[in-house]
Amino acid sequence: MTFLSDFVASVNSIVWGPLMLFLILGTGIYLMYGLAFMPLRRIIYSFRLLWQGRQKEGEGDIAPFNALMTSLSATIGTGNIAGVATAIFLGGPGALFWMWCTALVGMATKYAEAVLAVKYREVDSNGHYIGGPMYYIKNGLKSHWAWLGTCFAIFGAIAGFGIGNTIQANSVADVINTTFNVPHIVTGITMAVLAAMVLIGGIKRIANVAGKLVPIMALAYVLAGVIILIINIEEIPAAFALIFTHAFTPTAATGGFAGAAVWAAIRFGVARGIFSNEAGLGSAPIAHAAASTNSPVKQGSIAMLGTFIDTIIVCSITGLVIISSGVWTMGETGASLSSLAFESALPGVGRYIVAIGLSVFAFTTILGWSFYSEKCVAYLIGERGIKPFRILWIIAVPIGATASLDFIWLVADTLNALMAIPNLIALILLSPVVFKLTKEHFNQLK
Repeated sequence: MTFLSDFVASVNSIVWGPLMLFLILGTGIYLMYGLAFMPLRRIIYSFRLLWQGRQKEGEGDIAPFNALMTSLSATIGTGNIAGVATAIFLGGPGALFWMWCTALVGMATKYAEAVLAVKYREVDSNGHYIGGPMYYIKNGLKSHWAWLGTCFAIFGAIAGFGIGNTIQANSVADVINTTFNVPHIVTGITMAVLAAMVLIGGIKRIANVAGKLVPIMALAYVLAGVIILIINIEEIPAAFALIFTHAFTPTAATGGFAGAAVWAAIRFGVARGIFSNEAGLGSAPIAHAAASTNSPVKQGSIAMLGTFIDTIIVCSITGLVIISSGVWTMGETGASLSSLAFESALPGVGRYIVAIGLSVFAFTTILGWSFYSEKCVAYLIGERGIKPFRILWIIAVPIGATASLDFIWLVADTLNALMAIPNLIALILLSPVVFKLTKEHFNQLK
């Protein structure tokens, strides 16, 4: 086991090394430039489309709004609470700056993913719309690239059990046990039963649940964070000074904080940013492919808001609360650091906000990722694999809630990067299609 752990750790250091960070950020920058910064210029247009997208328009299984909520259900999870705190603990306040940079260029990446997902989607034997990286690789590139789609599906099917299932269940069980003294196994079984009730209904039920839970919980969490920032308003300028200063200069050791080099701020900011918003991983386009729309560009415009909402809004709230409260120097990490920050401003209430927020976010992530991994399994072995997959998925929830997941975290983090590689290659090769469709769409609007 030690050999296997060391091997995965060595692979992890390669796939999350400078080359991967350059590939993720470089692809985003290239797409943003090729789109003439459209994702930033058209953000108001995108929010307008999102509001209009509450109703179905064109062919597809779910409303465009619910497609984004399904995508957000998978992205807004432990990364927004525990992931941000871990990035600050390991990389210092400057890590938040690099999370922002990753998100801004990631908007272009997420846009391109969704455009291609709708453009190259298929209809399965049950009449459901299916798509994602494996389909735009298969249908958009020449046959000799087909192996990339297979690789993505393999990595996505396995990675889901880590990033989208056991890690989420474990985080919820830990925070519920710490806050409410509920045994891990009770939390695990409860989540498994609730997940089973939703998964039986497939994408439509997942989308309906996500369409209600995600907006309510995200707004409640953001509102609580804003209240804390108002309480700590005098510390906000200093917090921003720390973020921008330590994005480019090392963070000195202070209190329980061990200090961090600039490279650590970049590495953990980008890695945790990707873990949170998943721009470039290729997961979100699987949900957006099911949207009822006749316009790939419209759905892409809605999809890119997922990165903006996840990181620029929700992650920023967590990060600013942690930094402005000053608790980032106390040596805590993960959800415990976020809980400490909220509790310091709202004694007796803050830790419950984090516990409930993390629980709901993580539960919806389990739902969203079940759909992603299910579609990867179906791509590999057909629809006969869906029922066995769902059974395994539900069984994995209580196992994750009660297990020690240090190794699973490492494997999941590694598979995240491996998912990104075939997807990013496909985005670069198919970028002319994205640019062409975008130009045609906005020329028609004029």
